[in-house]
Amino acid sequence: MKWGKLMEYAEYKWVRQNREILLEQCSNLNENEISKEFDFGFQNIKKSLVHIAGCYHAWLGSFVLEKTERPLFTNEEITTLDINDIKQYFLEADQYVEEILDRESNELDNRIHKTAIWKQDNQFIEKTIRQLLFHSITHEYHHKGQIVTMLRMLGYTPNNTDVLRLSI
Repeated sequence: MKWGKLMEYAEYKWVRQNREILLEQCSNLNENEISKEFDFGFQNIKKSLVHIAGCYHAWLGSFVLEKTERPLFTNEEITTLDINDIKQYFLEADQYVEEILDRESNELDNRIHKTAIWKQDNQFIEKTIRQLLFHSITHEYHHKGQIVTMLRMLGYTPNNTDVLRLSI
């Protein structure tokens, strides 16, 4: 699938552009706002952002690439993070994605069958690299929507992150 590789690079460029718009808006929040608890999602913007990046770290950095044995932060660690720490966590996630996108397209369909070291149940998981990559991306957009809702509930008008408004 030659078209697949090119499509993945273009899509991920848009994901990063969207994320940067959201992260920049979140950079303007104070600690009370970014940590304000809501009764949905991951309860606050900070935890939601870390959870999004953590998905890339867990599935791609740990499960696929085996580059980290501790892909996720604890709740206690999350409380100590600031927006720059979160941005760095995303940059590390981007490196995992780029390493995967550098692979041959047919390799992305290879199945991985093993346990995930960060999960408690020790169940074997069988997924393709492509499934885990696209899960991470769609997972990000799901939680991005929750963060946008939290921003609205804080009284902000979220910046437009529609893919159609991005540069190509």
